[in-house]
Amino acid sequence: MDETVKEIAGLWKQGQIIPYLGSGLFDGNPGFPVDKDSLGQALSGRVAVPGRLKGKVHEIAQYIESHKHRKTLLSLMEELFQNVPPPAPVHCLLREHPVGLVVDAWYSRVATRYLVDVGGVQISAVSRAEDRERWFRTDRKTPEDGWEPLEGPEKDDQVLYRPFGTMIPETRVLVSDADFVEVLTEIDIQTPLPPWVQTYRTGRHFLFMGCRFDDQTLRVFARQIMKRSSKRHFAVIDAPLTAKEQRFFDQEGIAVLPVSLNETFLPALSRSLAKPGSKA
Repeated sequence: MDETVKEIAGLWKQGQIIPYLGSGLFDGNPGFPVDKDSLGQALSGRVAVPGRLKGKVHEIAQYIESHKHRKTLLSLMEELFQNVPPPAPVHCLLREHPVGLVVDAWYSRVATRYLVDVGGVQISAVSRAEDRERWFRTDRKTPEDGWEPLEGPEKDDQVLYRPFGTMIPETRVLVSDADFVEVLTEIDIQTPLPPWVQTYRTGRHFLFMGCRFDDQTLRVFARQIMKRSSKRHFAVIDAPLTAKEQRFFDQEGIAVLPVSLNETFLPALSRSLAKPGSKA
C-alpha cells in the first residue's frame, strides 16, 4: 500500500487527482441513510409502499412520487438528510489539501457545507421532472451562506460536482426511477454531464473513497464521469468485492486498496501529502 499511497500523493500535489466520494465516509452513524438499502428502508418507513418494492430504492421513490406527489418525496428526502454531522476524515483532508474538482455521489449536505467556501462553485444535477430545460445547475457560494447562479465555472474555480443533486441551496435531487431513466437515456453521449467537468477530468486520475459499485446505476454513473480521463485510478474498499465490482475495476483500470479508509488510508495519505514535494 505504501507505494500506491506515495503515487496518489504525488499525483495529488500535481493537481491530477479527482476525489470521488460515496456514501460510506463515516465510521459511525452520521444521522442520515448511508446507502441505497437504508434510504429505501427509511422512505418506506414513512410512506407505506407495496412489499414487492422492498430493497428497490428508486422504485420506492417512484411510488411515493406517483401516489403522493413529488413534493412529498422531496420533503421526505429533506427530512432524512437534514442532519449535518461534523465532517468525516476525508472532508478534513480535503479542507487541508484542496483540489480543483471533488465528485460527491450521495445526497447528504456534508460536502456542500464543508467543502464549498465563499467563491467556490457547486454543480448539481436537477431532475427533468422539475426542469426540462437543463440537466444541472451551477451556483457560486457568496458571503453569509448565499448562492448565485452561474452559466459555468471559470477555469481555475474549485468545484464540487454532485451528480445525484443537492440539498443546498435547495432540494433538487435524482432519486425516483423516472429521474434516473431520463439521465441514463442520455448519459452515454455525455449530455447530462457538465462541460467543465468533462474538460477538467481529461487525463486525470480518480480516487474513489466511501464507494461501492455493486449496483449497475452506480457503475454507469462512475464510468461515464470517468470517460476520457487517465487509464489508472484508485479505490479504497475494505470489504469483499462482488464479481461485478471486480469486473468493473478491471475494465476501468482501478487499483483497489483493501484497507480501512479512515483508520489506515487517510492517515497514510495525510502524512505523504505533508512531506515536501512538487505542486502544480
